[in-house]
Amino acid sequence: MKDYKGYLIDLDGTMYRGEEPVPFAKEFIKWLQDEKKQFLFVTNNSTKKPEEVVQKLNGFGIHVTQEHVLTSAIATAKYVKTLSLHHGVDLIGEDGLFHAFKKEGVLLNKDKPDAFIVGLDRTLTYEKLSQAVMAVQNGAKLISTNMDLKIPDGKHFIPGNGSIVKAIESATGEKAMTIGKPHSIMMKQALALLALSREDVLMVGDNYDTDILFGIQNGVDTLHVQTGVTCKETLKRYKEQPTYTVNHLNDYFLTKKPLK
Repeated sequence: MKDYKGYLIDLDGTMYRGEEPVPFAKEFIKWLQDEKKQFLFVTNNSTKKPEEVVQKLNGFGIHVTQEHVLTSAIATAKYVKTLSLHHGVDLIGEDGLFHAFKKEGVLLNKDKPDAFIVGLDRTLTYEKLSQAVMAVQNGAKLISTNMDLKIPDGKHFIPGNGSIVKAIESATGEKAMTIGKPHSIMMKQALALLALSREDVLMVGDNYDTDILFGIQNGVDTLHVQTGVTCKETLKRYKEQPTYTVNHLNDYFLTKKPLK
């Protein structure tokens, strides 16, 4: 296997499943740290603040800092800040999304906003959907943190942010611009944070439609781990295959260097 300088790493299904750590996740990150490899967690979850992500990882014995976290909320806020906005933006989402936009200093304005941002909102109401639809009808650009149609919840799946966005698209006839995996804007930001070229980075994840396509569509090698959404049998159905696939994370790093 190629020797990479940096790693982009998914969270849910790769580092943990719900409230349980994935086997060898802690050891994998320790190996990266021992080898002085750069790494960044890239997640489509827009509901959590970076400090909340770090707290959860620390609870699993994975000791990292907020500088190791890039959420779709952060990526979206950073992108929107580059736009020419005269009236600000309006949002549907949770604390992680509002926190990211506040940190970037983007004006929040419900009165004819220039853009309407949609992140996962588990307190979604008909009123909030109507708020989004009316804003888009009035000319606001529709921007989605991600288009995950479903997300894991224990042994089941529940509606993801993509399901919310699809409702708004159906009502307005407008297609949302998407920031998170597998799209290019988040990749450009991730590579900039690592200060590495695409050729020197490996994307690690469990979900083919987000993590693996994130690498394939953006010219980055991929490592598929069979600990989450996409199993080995499902993976075979895809025409474009990941660069590598392993059962568990230790199947990768043990080929590179014996565990200390």
